[in-house]
This record gives sequence, C-alpha cells and structure tokens, in this order.
Amino acid sequence: MNTRYEHSLELLERALRVIPLASQTFSKSLVNYPKGAAPLFIERGEGAYVWDVDGNKYLDCVNSLCALTLGYKRPEVDAAVSAQMHNGVSFTLPHRLETEVAELLCELIPCAESVRFGKNGTDATSAAVRIARAVTGREHIAVCGYHGWQDWYIGSTARHLGVPDAVRALTHKFDYNNLDSLQALFEQADQPLAAVILEPMNVAYPAPGFLEGVRALCDQYGALMVLDETITGFRFHLGGAQSLFGVTPDLATFGKGIANGYPLSAIVGKAKYMHAMEDIFFSGTFGGETLSLAAAKAVLSLLKEQHLIDDINEKGRYLLNGLNGLLDELQLRDYFDTAGHPTWSFLTVKTTDQTLYWQIKTYLVQELASHGILSIGSHNISSAMSYADLDHVMSTYRQVLPRCKELAQTEQLAAALQGATLQPLFKVR
Repeated sequence: MNTRYEHSLELLERALRVIPLASQTFSKSLVNYPKGAAPLFIERGEGAYVWDVDGNKYLDCVNSLCALTLGYKRPEVDAAVSAQMHNGVSFTLPHRLETEVAELLCELIPCAESVRFGKNGTDATSAAVRIARAVTGREHIAVCGYHGWQDWYIGSTARHLGVPDAVRALTHKFDYNNLDSLQALFEQADQPLAAVILEPMNVAYPAPGFLEGVRALCDQYGALMVLDETITGFRFHLGGAQSLFGVTPDLATFGKGIANGYPLSAIVGKAKYMHAMEDIFFSGTFGGETLSLAAAKAVLSLLKEQHLIDDINEKGRYLLNGLNGLLDELQLRDYFDTAGHPTWSFLTVKTTDQTLYWQIKTYLVQELASHGILSIGSHNISSAMSYADLDHVMSTYRQVLPRCKELAQTEQLAAALQGATLQPLFKVR
C-alpha cells in the first residue's frame, strides 16, 4: 500500500459506510481520483494550495471544479463573511444584501435586468427551463453541454436511471459548433422548443457565427436562448462569456466563482421573462442566505476593482503557451494536446483506445499528485497562483509526459499504476 495516502484510505472506508460514493459530488470522488494513488480527502486550503488528510501539500489546479477564482481564504472575502456572521445568517424577511448583489449583477452582465438566487448551478438552470416553458407555453428543450442533475437534463445522458421516460422525451441534444444539428431540432414541428440552453464554451472555442446563429434560430422560432455560465461567468470575463463573445441571451445562469466557493448561484435575464418568477414556483429557504451573498459582494467588488480576471487570463495564457511549447519540443503531439480557454484549459489525451485512454488519465493524476499537484486534466486558474507555481506545473509535465508516452508505447503503463484505473462517468462535452 502507498503509505502517502494511508489516512485517505482509512477515511474512505469509514465514509463509504455512511455516504454513497463517499462524496457529495461525483467529480470529487473515486471517479476522478484513483484509490491508492491519489489523495481522496482534503483537510484545509490556503491561497493556491491544499493539504490532504495525510498532511501532503498540493498546488490545486482543480480549485473546487472552478468554484475558486481568488484562491482559498482570500482575506477580503473572509472578512466580509465574518462581519455578516455577527449579524445573522438566515432571516424571516429578505436582507438588503440580496438587492445589493442583484444590482451588481445587473450592472456587470449584459442580459441581466432582473435576478433570483439559488445555491448551486442546477437550481439556476432548472429555473431557466421552467421560465422558458412558462413564457412560451412549450415543453421541449434543446441542450448542449452539462447543466446539472435534475431530471429535465440528466435524463438526456447515460446517467438517466430513475428519470421517467416521459420526462426524457422532452430534452434533445445538439452538437456544439454545429448549427445544422440545432436547426434539425427546430424543424420538428410536433416538438416546438421552449428554450435552447448551452454552455457558451467548454473545451472548444465557439466557431465564427455559431453563438450568433443560435441567437438567430431562437429568434426565428420563438424559443428563449439560455447561456449556462456556471463556469464561464466571472472567470472568462467580468460580464461572462456573453460579454467576451458579444452575444446576449434571454436568460443566463451563474454559479461557481460568483462567491469564491461559498454556495450561491443566480438566474438572470431580461425583465420581461424574469417576471414569470412571480407566477412559477421557484422558492427556497436558503436562497437569501447572507454569508454567501456577503462573499459574492466582496468577490464581485474585487474582480471589478482589481482587474483580477485579467490576472488569471494572463497566468492561464502563460501556462497554456508553455505547455504547447513543451508538447512541440518533446514531440508529444501524437499523445497529447491542449484545448480550452486560458482560465480553464485542458491537457487532452489523443487515443481511440479507451483502455489506454483511462490508463493514461490515471497515470497523470497519480504522477502529478506525487509531485504535489492536484489535477484531473484541467488547469482551473486562480489569482492566488504565482508564476513560480505555474513553472512547477511545467517542470512536472516535462518529467511526467515523456515517461507516460514511453510507458504507453511499450505497453507498460498498466504496471506503472499504483492504484485502481479510473472509469468513465459519462461524456457530456
């Protein structure tokens, strides 16, 4: 047994007795971190780093699945939360922070004329779908990307166990950067679309005219355009990807970095559609919880005043440019490539052999962790990262990637794995 993760494995056994999968989030579990070859539980975080339950220190390139743009324990955010804690957390009536944060969002986001809050991205995307159905009188939805765990979306994926067939029949997938695939859905006259919901960008940049084409099709057929900016919001641009790419949707959803790790999401949009919130039922006791709102106010103010999104963009470009140069220098392009936005980039594995693919993914998580880097194949940049941190990532890749290619070519990769090989969850991108 690898004693580096001894306490992680002990805690895993304990957790599995009372928590299915030992985690509240699929992507934070054994699905992405190989048992015996990577940490499984984090004890604390500070700045760009986290420490696992065994005391091992890591540069965190996951940043709670892009929820952290400012790093751990950002002093200004912690101070705002601490100050609000002394006044109370949840109240009998709305708190002024709800209005103040909503006003900030309306100031920053092009489509935002009205705002409601939830606690996670699924809250917001599900609210957007319900609004679209209410204002159009239609039921069918077109989707592209990942939009949460609720029936209306997850029923369209391989993880649809427990979702009624009648619900699954209302959601239809189309392909990113393929307007023809969306046009075909619109042309099904017996299934008029209430909304088209998509991530404005994930692994690939939008092709010229793609987002504009989605906007035009929605206008032509009377459907609402919804951008799921759960990740891109307050990471790609202060006004979201809709500002970066210059396409304004009818509704948009935000989460993740809006409060730097505190649980908050938002559904925003044009007032004429958001007024439907007064008639549909979207209500939760903790939607106005003040600690997360205090965090969001502090985060949005910092992003606005200190140009921190420019900072993470510059750092992301530095890493991405360096990694691309490394892949060329060491002639690794036959096995690896890069993709994504500088603030949320990916090291991709190029093989059609699924067994080899998952062996490579497992090996990379294992070896990066052994060098003090927590990663699941992406580089989710935070402003807490230094250029020295990014140089450490590059120097580690310089050691690990050629060795990975060598092991794959000699069919010795499986023998080099110190834990269980990762298994696919489901593909949404």
